[in-house]
Amino acid sequence: MSQDIKKVVLAYSGGLDTSIILKWLQQVYQCEVVTFTADLGQGEEVEPARQKAEKLGIREIYIEDVREEYARDFVFPMFRANALYEGEYLLGTSIARPLIAKRLVEIAQETGADAIAHGATGKGNDQVRFELGAYGLQPDIRVIAPWREWDLLSREKLMQYAAQHGIEIDYAQQGKKSPYSMDANLLHISYEGDQLEDPWIEPEEDMWRWTVAPEQAPDQPVYLELTYEQGDIVAIDGQAMSPATVMAHLNRVAGAQGVGRSDIVENRYVGMKSRGCYETPAGTVMLKAHRAMESLTLDRETAHLKDELMPKYATMIYNGYWWSPERRAIQALIDQTQQVVCGDVRLKLYKGSVTVVGRRSATHSLFDKNIATFEDDGGAYDQADAAGFIKLNALRLRLMARSAATQ
Repeated sequence: MSQDIKKVVLAYSGGLDTSIILKWLQQVYQCEVVTFTADLGQGEEVEPARQKAEKLGIREIYIEDVREEYARDFVFPMFRANALYEGEYLLGTSIARPLIAKRLVEIAQETGADAIAHGATGKGNDQVRFELGAYGLQPDIRVIAPWREWDLLSREKLMQYAAQHGIEIDYAQQGKKSPYSMDANLLHISYEGDQLEDPWIEPEEDMWRWTVAPEQAPDQPVYLELTYEQGDIVAIDGQAMSPATVMAHLNRVAGAQGVGRSDIVENRYVGMKSRGCYETPAGTVMLKAHRAMESLTLDRETAHLKDELMPKYATMIYNGYWWSPERRAIQALIDQTQQVVCGDVRLKLYKGSVTVVGRRSATHSLFDKNIATFEDDGGAYDQADAAGFIKLNALRLRLMARSAATQ
């Protein structure tokens, strides 16, 4: 079957593992390799990947800044749904995968490639996300997943392969390299592996990179005012910002206040449980603020319907079904509800906490002080009406109680 594949598009980070995969594809499949490296806001330079790919003989190299597309077309739509997987995970890795899958397929079409390849292992969720995304966009695409094919299943074997094939290893950095498996983008940075594989052990403080420890955060709170239009943040403290700029700004400000750390044991789609630690400063603020904006502007039943749909929607993203018809259908409903989610939310960030201290909407607020007041409302609400409301809603309970009393 390898003889049928003449060209492959590889999701390439420039790191050791994907450099080994690049060489392995050339050796085993004897094919031309096209590399794709995405700048998703991971905070590291992606341009060095070009030099590494060139040294391995790659002629077609794609290095793209997709931060705005990622924030605008993937993260922001997800936050309109208040998506949270298993009540805790803000889906930072999950939501980046459909964009990478999309570009892999598009580049394969542009370059006439026969297949795409990725470096996800056979134990994780990412293999599912990449491949479901690719098949959802191009049903006949062929996918190569080296971790499911080769026998390089240990760090020692990978290092030996690199040495045998002249793949450069920065030995000066080996002693400084994090022991954790990490993934970063504008929404989060994740940590797995090493001592985190024991769910009883507290993470070391020097593991965290984006946030200060809450107890070390400044003694004075920071206040932020977020402006919303149709469910999306469009300005912070009165300054208009693009989606990616919003997220970068919130990461800096909230991270400095110790906001956004989480330590989770989650259920992977492939069946196993996994312990992961995450830093999601911007996402933590965005979720809190968006729910506050909706609390003022969304009708009760609309808000409750969204809350009922959210776990299903979050699971779709976690499991890799971003491009599925059911996710698109739910997204259409969610986006329709967001037409009225406009206004401002004021937040206080202090030592790891995010507190809503104000919300307003000049055009779509459903809060009526004349009705809600504990003072004289001038007849805006007739309290006597509540008696009939209560009796009607109590009818079935009274019938059940009477039936039980006769048994």
